[in-house]
Amino acid sequence: MQEKSDFAIIPDQNSIKAIEREIRFFPAANASPQMLAEDQIRSWNTDGYLGPIDFYSTEEINDIRDYFDALLSDTLAAGRDSYSISSAHLKHGRVWDILTNPKIVAYVSDLLGQNVIGWGSHFFCKMPGDGKRVDWHQDCSYWPMTPTKAITVWLAIDDADAANGCMEVYNGSHTHGLIDFESSEASAGNVLDQSISHPEKYGRHNLTPLRAGQASIHSDLLVHGSSPNDSDRRRCGLTLRYCPADVNAYLGWNQKGVVVAGQADVAAWPNAARPDNP
Repeated sequence: MQEKSDFAIIPDQNSIKAIEREIRFFPAANASPQMLAEDQIRSWNTDGYLGPIDFYSTEEINDIRDYFDALLSDTLAAGRDSYSISSAHLKHGRVWDILTNPKIVAYVSDLLGQNVIGWGSHFFCKMPGDGKRVDWHQDCSYWPMTPTKAITVWLAIDDADAANGCMEVYNGSHTHGLIDFESSEASAGNVLDQSISHPEKYGRHNLTPLRAGQASIHSDLLVHGSSPNDSDRRRCGLTLRYCPADVNAYLGWNQKGVVVAGQADVAAWPNAARPDNP
């Protein structure tokens, strides 16, 4: 999923439709997982969602939050909004380190296999009372990638709950392929330009609160969204995107990729280096 403020670097729907893509869910098959239990892998295949998972201690996430606070301050001072810090691992070494964190990568590898690419990192920061919602959508509809094997680790920088607009999902919706959507205007309060109607037809609704330092994982085909943050608390999450190395990324998106586990064809995934910036 990408925010409106980042649409300038996202291909339009005509460009994506021109790519011949294999769009379906690919179940995880792992007889010897490192981090996940067998029942969690079964749950992943059924629901397209896992969480909450503890990744960072209170001390660690507090340090990451302090880092983000400074990054956000610089971003706002430059005239950009709180949703605009995208592809951050290509610009900030600290985010590259989070994307390549061995503990996170181990969980991801249990679902995707031995050869894994980390290709996306985007801070989704809902400021207190900002009134913006994320309509129901599937991530894969925005991404020029095939086959649809990408997943997202949604890392909570702040506590996320119903009051400040935590993510909501429809478990099982990932098994329906690409679902029809309607155009949605930003003026209506949606930060995206797509909206799926009647998502209840495709799965079971699940609210997904997370404590800071916890994360969830969801499929690129899972229908999800979030309500506005009407509270007096910020809600920031860092989305980390991964896919197996056999996925093809078009329109230059392969340049975002970092080989976080195993190996990859350098022509397909050139393996972006860690940036020098903090």
